[in-house]
Amino acid sequence: MGWKMEIHHQIRPSFIERVKRRAGLIFARYLFASHITSPPPCWSCVLDKLKSGKSHPHNFFTSRLRFRSQPFSFFIQYLRMSDKMGSDITTKERGIRIAIDRGGTFTDCVGNFRGEDVVIKLLSEDPANYSDAPLEAIRRVMSHFLGREIPRGQPLDTAQIESIRMGTTVATNALLERKGEKMAMVVTKGFKDCLVIGNQSRPRIFDLAIHKPDVLYSAVVEVDERVTLEDYAEDPERTLTPAEVKAGTAEARTSDLVTGLSGETVRILRRPGRDAVRESLQKIYESGIRSIAVCLMHAYTFPDHEALVGEVAREIGFEHVSLSHQLMPMIKLVSRATSVCADAYLTPAIKKYISGFQQGFEGGLGTRSVMHEKGNSGARCEFMQSDGGLVDVEKFTGLKAILSGPAGGVVGYAITSYDEKTKTPVIGFDMGGTSTDVSRYGEGRYDHTFETTTAGVTIQSPQLDINTVAAGGGSMLFFRNGLFVVGPESAGAHPGPACYRKGGPATVTDANLFLGRLLPEFFPKIFGKNENEGLDPDASRKVLQELTDQINRETGKNMEIDEVAYGFLTVANEAMTRPIRSITEAKGHDSSKHRLATFGGAGGQHAVAIAESLGIKQILIHRYSSVLSAYGMALADVVDERQEPDSTVWSDQGDVLDGLKRKMEALKEKSRQALRDQGFQDDEIVFEEYLNMRYRGTESALMIIKPTAEEADKLYNGNDWDFGGGFVRQHRYEFGFTLDERDIIVDDVRVRGIGKSFQYNEKSVDDQLKTVSRTEVSTQKSRLVAKVYFEGGRLDTPIYQLGDLSVGEVVRGPAMLADGTQTIVVTPKSTALVLETHVIIDIEENDKDKSSKQSGEREVDPIMLSIFGHRFMAIAEQMGMALQKTSVSTNVKERLDFSCAIFDADGGLVANAPHLPVHLGSMSTCVRRQAEIWKGKLKKGDVIASNHPSYGGTHLPDVTLIMPAFDESGERILFYAASRAHHADIGGITAGSMPPHSRELYQEGTSIKSEKFVSEGKFDEERVIELFYKEPAKYPGCSGTRCLADNINDLRAQVSANQKGISLIEALIAEYGEETVQFYMVAIQNNAEQQVRNLLRAVSKRFEGKDLSAVDYMDDGSPIALKITIDADKGEAVFDFDGTGPEVYGNINAPQAISYSAIIYTLRCMISEDIPLNQGCLKPITVKIPPQSLLSPSDNAAVVGGNVLTSQRITDVIFKAFEACAASQGCCNNLTFGFGGNVTGETEVKGFGYYETIAGGSGAGPSWEGTDGVHVHMTNTRITDSEVFERRYPVLLREFSIRKGSGGKGQHRGGDGVTRDIEFRIPVQVSILSERRVYRPYGLMGGGDGECGLNLWVRRVKKASWERSLRKLQRGGDEEDGDGDGEEKDYEERVINLGAKNSAAMKKGDRIIVNTPGGGAWGEVGGEKTSGKKTDPMAGWKRGSHAAREEAALQV
Repeated sequence: MGWKMEIHHQIRPSFIERVKRRAGLIFARYLFASHITSPPPCWSCVLDKLKSGKSHPHNFFTSRLRFRSQPFSFFIQYLRMSDKMGSDITTKERGIRIAIDRGGTFTDCVGNFRGEDVVIKLLSEDPANYSDAPLEAIRRVMSHFLGREIPRGQPLDTAQIESIRMGTTVATNALLERKGEKMAMVVTKGFKDCLVIGNQSRPRIFDLAIHKPDVLYSAVVEVDERVTLEDYAEDPERTLTPAEVKAGTAEARTSDLVTGLSGETVRILRRPGRDAVRESLQKIYESGIRSIAVCLMHAYTFPDHEALVGEVAREIGFEHVSLSHQLMPMIKLVSRATSVCADAYLTPAIKKYISGFQQGFEGGLGTRSVMHEKGNSGARCEFMQSDGGLVDVEKFTGLKAILSGPAGGVVGYAITSYDEKTKTPVIGFDMGGTSTDVSRYGEGRYDHTFETTTAGVTIQSPQLDINTVAAGGGSMLFFRNGLFVVGPESAGAHPGPACYRKGGPATVTDANLFLGRLLPEFFPKIFGKNENEGLDPDASRKVLQELTDQINRETGKNMEIDEVAYGFLTVANEAMTRPIRSITEAKGHDSSKHRLATFGGAGGQHAVAIAESLGIKQILIHRYSSVLSAYGMALADVVDERQEPDSTVWSDQGDVLDGLKRKMEALKEKSRQALRDQGFQDDEIVFEEYLNMRYRGTESALMIIKPTAEEADKLYNGNDWDFGGGFVRQHRYEFGFTLDERDIIVDDVRVRGIGKSFQYNEKSVDDQLKTVSRTEVSTQKSRLVAKVYFEGGRLDTPIYQLGDLSVGEVVRGPAMLADGTQTIVVTPKSTALVLETHVIIDIEENDKDKSSKQSGEREVDPIMLSIFGHRFMAIAEQMGMALQKTSVSTNVKERLDFSCAIFDADGGLVANAPHLPVHLGSMSTCVRRQAEIWKGKLKKGDVIASNHPSYGGTHLPDVTLIMPAFDESGERILFYAASRAHHADIGGITAGSMPPHSRELYQEGTSIKSEKFVSEGKFDEERVIELFYKEPAKYPGCSGTRCLADNINDLRAQVSANQKGISLIEALIAEYGEETVQFYMVAIQNNAEQQVRNLLRAVSKRFEGKDLSAVDYMDDGSPIALKITIDADKGEAVFDFDGTGPEVYGNINAPQAISYSAIIYTLRCMISEDIPLNQGCLKPITVKIPPQSLLSPSDNAAVVGGNVLTSQRITDVIFKAFEACAASQGCCNNLTFGFGGNVTGETEVKGFGYYETIAGGSGAGPSWEGTDGVHVHMTNTRITDSEVFERRYPVLLREFSIRKGSGGKGQHRGGDGVTRDIEFRIPVQVSILSERRVYRPYGLMGGGDGECGLNLWVRRVKKASWERSLRKLQRGGDEEDGDGDGEEKDYEERVINLGAKNSAAMKKGDRIIVNTPGGGAWGEVGGEKTSGKKTDPMAGWKRGSHAAREEAALQV
C-alpha cells in the first residue's frame, strides 16, 4: 500500500464499499478520482449535500488550503488511514482521542476513534466562522466520527471523548503582544530595578539606539527583608558554618542562622514585617492589580519570607500569586525574577482561555472530571508544556506554556525518527513562513535547557532546547552593500510573498516558485481579489527581475534571474546552517554524525541543501510531517517535574550519598503522587533522576542523568549512582577537559516523573531499511515533468504525487515529491526512498572539483562573496564557542570577556566575531607585529603569545594567542587564527590586575612581548608559570598571578579555539580550493572598504565638505582632540588626533591599537547595516597619532585604564565629530577586590581576586532616547548575578538599581546610570578605576549633559571626642574593647569620596557605593520627540542554549 492511502485519505476498498452503500456509485467514483487534488468532505457534509442537493460550506468544491504563514480563507482536510494510529499506539478503548496544535497561523488536529484517524487543518483565527479554532476542530472531529453534524455553539458531549491533548500559542502570543495580565513584582529592598538592568549587556552591540525588552510588570513593591549566605565559595580555607535550625520550621522564625533547602547556611539579616507587607500590597490591590510575582533574594534556598508574602497576598484577595521558590528553586535572582513575572503575567491569560475553552463542553475536562463526574462523562484534557511533557489542564501554567506548540514537533520527530538500537542522533528542522526552528534529539533523551529567551524574556525553567534561526519561506530578499541578504525581515501572511497577489516583496517563497521548486498546480486557488486565483509566478518574476536589475546595475555584471534567485536560496541555506553548526558543536556534537528530520511547510524544499552543507548524509521526512506537532501531542507522555536546590560536595559514599538518595526519593514520591492524582498506576510511572553538577569555582553546571543499568555495567562498574563519573565523562565530552583537582558541587536534585500513557509500536526507520524491498519508480507515475533550476541550470524534473508511490519505491534526483501539504526537492545527487512511515533521502558524496575552482575566473561573484562572508564569520563565531566551552574562569566562560578572529597571511583582519568592540581592530596590529617577528621561524602547531601594548596589545590582562596555518607543504603561511581573552589576574600590585594607581607597566602584571607558548603542538607550561607567577613577583610590591590554574586552563582553551579556526578554514580550502578562499579573503575586505568609502562620501555631503572636529577631556584634564578631513571624491578620510595631551604618569595611556578599534567600531555603528568586519574598514582611513601622546605611550607606560577608560573617550570624541549621538557614560567602572598573593619578601597568602565592570546610561540620538543601566560602546560584558555574587564572595549587595535622573534632559533624554552598593563581610583590598567623575557626558544639539559618576566609601570610624580621648588616657593608651553596645556608640559611619581612581583596605562592614554616569541628551528640552521603538523582526524567535552566547556577543 502506498502513501496515497496513508497520507491523503486512505481510500481502501472497504472504504469505497461504504461510500457506495451510503452515497451511491457516482459519488464514490468522483471521490476516488479527485481525492488527490481535493480533500474529501466530512460524512455529515456529504450526507447533507446528497440529501438536500444544497452546497455546503465545507465541501471539496470550496475548500481552501494554505500552510504555515500563508493565508487562506478556509480549509479542512480529512485523512482516513488504515488503522495506522490504532496500530501505532496501544490504548484503552473508550472514546475519541484528539490531539491539537494551535499555532500562530494554523491549527492542526489529529483525531482517532476505533482505529480510524482524521486530520483537520484550519485557520487559528477565523472570527467570521468560529470563535475558537481548537473547539471548532474538535466539533468537526466529533461530527465526523459520530456521523452527524454538531451545530456550532452546541456544547460538546465529553462522554464521547477519551482525551484531548493540546499545544497552544496563547502564552507566546500574549508575551509577544504584551497582552498578559496586569501584574506587580515583589522583590527585596534595593533590587526594584533588577529586571531593567538584567545582565547589563546590550542586545546588539552596533546599535546606537539600544532597545532592551520591556519589563512585564506594571508596578514594583520592595520588601524590607534580607538574608544572605554565611559562607562563600572562594574562601581558600573552605570554612563551613553549621546551623541546627532548618528553613521552613517554626524555629527558623527566630534563629539568625538557618540551614537552607540547598544545605547552605543562611544568615537572617532582616525579617519582613507582616503589617508593612500588607500595607504595601494593599496599595497595589487597590490600584486594580490582581496578580503578583514574588522573588526575594536567596529564596531558592530560604523560602520562608516569600511564603509569608504569599500568605498576606492571598489574605488580601489577589487572584494569582506566583512565588519563585515554588516555580523554579534555582540560584540566580534575575532569571528567577523574570520567570516568576512571566508566570504571573501569563498564567491568568492561560486560565481565562482554558475557562472559555471548557465552556464549550457538556461535562468536565481534566483528571478530576474523569474521576468525579457522574456517569463517567468527563474527559482527560492535557496541555503540552515547554519541556516536552503533558500536564493536566488544571496544572497548566504560563511559565511552562511558552514553547507548548514547538515542543510537540520535537516529541513527534524524536519518537518517530530516533532508533534506540542504532542511537543515531537527529537534528529537527522545522522551516516555516517566518523563521526556522532547530532542535536536537540524541542519546535517547530530550535536550533540555534551563534558561531560554523568547520575545525578549529570559525564562528559567526546564524547556526543550529549541533555537530559531535565520530564515523562513516569507523571509525577504535584499541586495545590500554588495551582498545578497536574506531576512530577518519577513513578509508575514499579509501582504505575504509577491506571488500571493497582494503586492508583497520578494521572498524565499518567490525564489522557490520562480525556480520551479514550488508547484502552483498543487496549491488551491485562494489568492487574488476574489480569493479564487492561484499563486502568481509572474509577480515573483517581476520582483526578482527588479532585484536582478539592481544587482547588475551596482556590480556591472550581467546575471540572469535564475542565477539571482538560486543565489538567494544558497545564501538563505548558508544563513540557516551557520547557527545549526554552532548549536550542535557548542555541546560537543558533530553535526555530520546526525540525521536531519525535516517538517513544516517549507522544510522539504531546503532539506537537501541544508544537509549537504552540514555534512549530513540522510534526511527523514515523516508521513505526517505537515502536522507533526499535533501528532507529537498524541505520542507524548504526561510529565511531573520536581527540583530542589543543593550545595553538597559530591562523594560516592557515606553521608553525602545517603542524603542525596533521600532527597531524590522524597522528590520521586511527590512526583509519583502527583501522577497518581492524574490517574496513573504505579506500573505506568517511570522516573528520570538528575543531579545538576559543576566544578567548584565555575558556574557551568551540567544536568547529569542517572546511568541506566546498561550504562552502569559498561562504564561505571555496575554503580548506577555514579553521578560523579557521569559528570566527569559529560564534562570531557562537552567542554573537552576535566578539572580533576577540583571538588564537584551538586547544585540541584531533579526528578522527572513520566506517566506512560501510550506505547509507540511503529517499526523504526532502521528496521524498515533492513527489510524494505527497493524498486525503481516507474516514470509513468510522474504527474508531469517541469523545468526546475538546480546548480548549473534548469533540468527536466519529474513530479510525483506522494500518494501514488508505494513502499520501497526509489526516486532518483532530480525529482520533486508533493502531497498537497508540502513539496520535497530531490536534487540530482540524492535519492528518495519511500518507507511505511517516512520518505528517506540519501545524499551522495559531493566531490567538488577543487582544481576547477582554483583556476576559475577572478571576477567577484556576489553570491560567493555573500556565502564566504557567512563562512568567515561563522569560523570566528565557532572559535568563540570553542573558547567559551573549554575555558574555566568566570571572566571568560560567564562574562564573555574575549574575542576571536581570523587574519590573512599579512595579518590583515578577515573576520572578527563581534564579541567585544575594544578588540575589533586592535588584534590585527598584534598579529601583524608577531608575523614580522617570527617570519620564517614558525612551524605547524606553534602558538605565539603577546599582551604588551607596544606589540599590539590593549592592556596586560588581555592576552592574545596567535596560531599560523600552513599550506599542504607546511612551508607557506596562508592565514592566522587568533584569540584574545581577559585573564582575571596576571599579577601586579592589586588583586584583579586592574590597579587604579599604577604608574609603571610592571605594576599591572606580567608583560609578554613575544613568546612561543606552544611548539609543534607541545604546551610549555613551565614557561607559562615562569611568566605569570614568578616574573611579576620580582618587582617591588608586586605579586604573581593569584589564579595560576585558571590562567593555564584559559590559555589552553585559547589554543583550542585557534586550532578550531584553523581546522575550519582548512575544511573551507578543501571544499573550495586555496586560491578561491584566498581570493574571497581579499574580496570581503574590499567589500567592507567600499561601504566605508560610501559612508564617508555621505558624511561629507551632509557637512558640505567641511572638516569635522571635536575635543573631550579625561578627568585629569588631558584633552583628546580629533579633526577629520574627508576627501569625498576618493571616499577617504584622515583622522588626526593632533592636540591630544601628552603621555600621563598614570594608567590612562592608550596603546595605538585602541584608537584603531574605536575607529572601526564607530564606523560600523554609523553604517547601521550588516557589513563584514575586517581590515577593509580601515583601508580608506589614515590615522595620525601624535608621538609621545597618551594615545601613543612609551613601552613601559602604565596602560590598564587606556583599554577600559580612554577607549570610551576616543569613541565619544569620534561620535561627537560626526554628530552621531550624545555621549554615553564613557566608562567601564572597573571594580576589583580581593586579598592574597606571593609578594616578594612576604609570606604567600592564598586568596582570591574579583573583577567586574558596571553599566551606566547610554547617549540619546536624533531618533532615540538613551537607555538606562546598560553597557555602552567598547564593552559589553555581563554582570555577575546578585545571588551568585554573594554565594561566591564575602559580600552583601545592598542595592543595585537605576540612578534616577542621572541622564541628561532634552528632547530625547539620556539614559540613567546605576547605583551599586556593596558591603564587605571580611577585610579586602578594594580598587575602583573609573572616569567621568569630573567631566560630564556631553549632550548634543542643545541636549543636557549627563551626571558625573561618584564613588563613595562608607566606613565605620571611631568617634573623635574629648570623652573618648580622656578614657584612652586613663587606660594608659590602650583601646577599650567594650561590649557591643558600647562599641557601637564609639563608632560612626562616614561617607568618603574615593574619586575616580583609588584603592582602599576596607574592613568588615565597610561599603563601596559606585554611582555610574548617565548619558547625554539630544535636542533642547521641549523639542518634539521623534523617537520610536524599532520593531525587532526576531522578537518572537525561540532562543535556546545558543542564545546565551549569541545575545551577549554574536550580533553581526
